[in-house]
Amino acid sequence: MIRVLLADDQEIVRTGMAMILSAEDDIQVVAQAQDGLQALEQAELHRPDVVLMDIRMPRLDGLDALRHLTRPHAAYRPQVVMVTTFDDEDYLTRAVAAGAAGFILKDSGPRLLAEAVRAAAAGDSLVSPSITVRLLRRLRTAGSAPGTGAAQGTAAPGTAAARPGAPQLSPREREVVVLLAEGLTNAEIATALSITVGTVKTHLANVQAKLGARNRVEVAAWAWRNGVAGQGT
Repeated sequence: MIRVLLADDQEIVRTGMAMILSAEDDIQVVAQAQDGLQALEQAELHRPDVVLMDIRMPRLDGLDALRHLTRPHAAYRPQVVMVTTFDDEDYLTRAVAAGAAGFILKDSGPRLLAEAVRAAAAGDSLVSPSITVRLLRRLRTAGSAPGTGAAQGTAAPGTAAARPGAPQLSPREREVVVLLAEGLTNAEIATALSITVGTVKTHLANVQAKLGARNRVEVAAWAWRNGVAGQGT
């Protein structure tokens, strides 16, 4: 059973997500929070596997709550999926640097919401298809300007975005990273490259170790910032 915490300042949004997720046999909503501080309190109390976190909330916003939950050497680190809207691109780039495991739009359908929770719990990530490439292309643009945005100062020490130089990836690892950066799932990458899902996971684990990346989103962000993805687009 995947244990989930919902954090959003709009009660109607929390209620809707709770109804959708509670209908799934393998997902349990264990707590809800209406602001960032309450989210941290509930996360410590209930230790959920996944937190669905609104970016903009009172008292403590979702970004600050995310940074606290994903801070280095934390004894407890849930997977945090940010819940957002189309006008949140600046916040999203900062959320990548802070360690978000995925992004989903508030108006996403029930299937995508449940898939995002399952992906995060499995150590994968899910980004709403309509914002995947748009967001990551923005990261590439930010990365081309020294000292700006998530590509520079906001990246946490030891993360992929903060490490200078280009790690040496094998040709196959580069192929996997390019497809990951385009928003493909592990299964889709496996099909595209005629390899197994297990092999895809092994390649991604090796890439994350080389980059010092905390999750797939950081790998994708690194690929866009460094021109590995999006060439010719």
